[in-house]
Amino acid sequence: MIKKVISFLVLSLCLLVSVSLQAQPHFGDTATEIALPSVNGDTITLSSLRGKVVLVDFWASWCGPCRWTNKKIAKVYNAYKEKGFEIFGVSVDENKKAWLKAIRKDKISWIQVNDNSGRESKIAADWSVYAIPTSYLIGRDGKLIAMDLSSKELEKTLKKILE
Repeated sequence: MIKKVISFLVLSLCLLVSVSLQAQPHFGDTATEIALPSVNGDTITLSSLRGKVVLVDFWASWCGPCRWTNKKIAKVYNAYKEKGFEIFGVSVDENKKAWLKAIRKDKISWIQVNDNSGRESKIAADWSVYAIPTSYLIGRDGKLIAMDLSSKELEKTLKKILE
């Protein structure tokens, strides 16, 4: 009986890992569309940035590591924004006031959109975001180049692509 239970658990774990790996975006995949309201309420789409190298950055105002990452990527953004780099910040904040306050406090100057469904975000699920911060680097052609690069790795990659 114990062997059957262990076999079942191992099989279940293997199936779970297999399914989750298939759900993860793969390098070279076309980025899944995102269309969400911006700070001023206009809907902005990820596809509208085609032709630029885009960092899709999932974050929230209540996430300490996200706020720290905002400061790190701000330097990279300022160095490469004139060369064809854009950041598409996707907040999963349910509280719009907290989101707007974080944008002001962190002096975020790149595109920000908000999915106020929080942990229930369908867009985050579509992108296989299970923890934040999570980021994806998208090429000019709209295809996935990299995921979760540190600010140093991001800068190194942008230098190769944009200079």
